[in-house]
Amino acid sequence: MKLRLYPILTVLLLSLRIATAEPSVSVPPAGKDSTAETATKPTPPQGTPTPPKPLSPVTHHGLAWLAKTQNSDGGWGQGGGWRTNTSNQGGRVEGDNVADPSDIANTATVLQCFLRSGARLDRGDYSAVTSRAADFLLREIAKADSDTLYVTSIRDTQIQSKIGRYVDTFLAAQILADLKGKLPSPDAEKQRTELLDRVIAKIEKHQQDDGAFAGNQGWAATLSQGLCSRALNSAWAVGAKVDLAALEKDHKQNAEGLDRATGVVASSAVADAGVGIYRYASKLGGMTRFRENNGGRRVELEKTIASPTTAPAEKEAGKKELAGIDRADADQSVLLNQVAAQVKDKGFVAGFGNNGGEEFISFINIGEALHAKGGNDWIEWEKQMAETIAKAQNEDGSWAGQHCITGRTFCTASALMVLMSDRAPVQPATPLAAKSEPAGK
Repeated sequence: MKLRLYPILTVLLLSLRIATAEPSVSVPPAGKDSTAETATKPTPPQGTPTPPKPLSPVTHHGLAWLAKTQNSDGGWGQGGGWRTNTSNQGGRVEGDNVADPSDIANTATVLQCFLRSGARLDRGDYSAVTSRAADFLLREIAKADSDTLYVTSIRDTQIQSKIGRYVDTFLAAQILADLKGKLPSPDAEKQRTELLDRVIAKIEKHQQDDGAFAGNQGWAATLSQGLCSRALNSAWAVGAKVDLAALEKDHKQNAEGLDRATGVVASSAVADAGVGIYRYASKLGGMTRFRENNGGRRVELEKTIASPTTAPAEKEAGKKELAGIDRADADQSVLLNQVAAQVKDKGFVAGFGNNGGEEFISFINIGEALHAKGGNDWIEWEKQMAETIAKAQNEDGSWAGQHCITGRTFCTASALMVLMSDRAPVQPATPLAAKSEPAGK
């Protein structure tokens, strides 16, 4: 990534400040304006990620279990566990006689997992599984209305109850972005493009000025908010109709409560269940994807500013937008260093106390960010996760949560993606989306 040329000493001082921030400090030093300090300084590029490793026997065992449990319609349900009783008195219901139909959130997560493993829709291992899953998702998402934020008529899943009622919508946007260029026919690709634009339009329509969504209640709704962040940025990167203002509002939400001097993040209005790793990991995941997109934006802006044919007003607008990118990248850097320090604390990594689907989502976000950072932080994290996840695997190859999101489908797919953090899709260096005017410009 090409960086704007600043004095070498300024860049070195910024790098030193971020790298040595105290992870335990929650309040900036007296009289220090931390926001102003990072307002105009560009952040250095992150390290070179290590290449992906071969899939482990643990991963192969888990993928085989998911393939075996696919429903005849091409989708997956929860894979057991409780559901919310929406028919009468509320509360939870579970048992062998409780219906477990295929749903969008679980199916999208499983297909994302298979794609990450290298599976294709047109040939090779699991091609029949993945193509049927894609058909199910295209068919079900096409049924969604254009007014509400829902993409499904199902209202009683664990995932919705625990991390937000609109989580199916956010995961639908993510998988539609991930499927770009992977569908076997031009007609299917056209449908994918149209559906992704429709889902993004729903998200933008209901996104508030603070980047959050009214009515997205959940025990730890910050996790679905983080999934939305990832989906918006992934959609932008593959050329969907994403307004840049939506990305900037999303970053505003991710930066809510962030102490820019230390990387400590206070709880905000979006519920986090009082569990630090949920809050930190969700915000870090969204900021990391935004930073990847900012790399391409930076290159284009620098070309515009440097061009002798660019009008003065356009140059000034470009400089203003570039300063916003610098601030956003600095936010991600200080938060990443805070999280890299926190994951050395077993209490922080334990989350609610034992592994549920919520912990696996958090591990995915942290793993991808640390892999992009590279170095010893990634090496230590990867080793820690390989041991933690392998120990929790059931004999049949699945994983089940020990609290809250316990369904084997979601837990197995997300646990496998933790093990495959080094295989996360890399967003293009240059954004493919048609750029919209930045917020506040």
